Amino acid sequence: METELEQKLLNSNKSEMISFMNSYPEYFDEAIELALADKQPYSWRAAFVLWSVIEENDKRIKKHINKFVKVVKNKNDGHQRELLKILLMMELDEKYEGVLFDICMNVWEQIDKSPSVRVNALKMIIKIADKHPELKKEISFLAQDHYLESLSPGAKHSVKKILSEFNNSVAVCDKD
Repeated sequence: METELEQKLLNSNKSEMISFMNSYPEYFDEAIELALADKQPYSWRAAFVLWSVIEENDKRIKKHINKFVKVVKNKNDGHQRELLKILLMMELDEKYEGVLFDICMNVWEQIDKSPSVRVNALKMIIKIADKHPELKKEISFLAQDHYLESLSPGAKHSVKKILSEFNNSVAVCDKD
């Protein structure tokens, strides 16, 4: 038997799902549980709608960061992308950064994965590397041609822009 939230996730468009979540905050915890679970098609949709309704460093998500980090590795591409988008909005404790960095490096290096999940993995790699200067020098190899070849033109453009901005910030830091 589908819950009311599951029905909304399956039978509503994006704006209707967002409106529902904003109107009925009592479903937020159920949405988190679904986002962390393997109950498709509800789980990736729950992560999608959560990302659409949370604030930067949302306290309702903060207490679940460890669970998000723990499950992101084993999800399919679309679900993984949505979980990474949630984590990108959060301020991460150092204890999660190493694990998440490794997960995202693994995702980035899998050239057969969806470009959108790879781009979000790269964003997380950059976010973590920004906090840890010792990682900054290691990022340049991520722009090697064999990592970019399988990307669509739009994704390739996004990656080059992300890496260019990162490299410019590294150059500024090196001057300081």
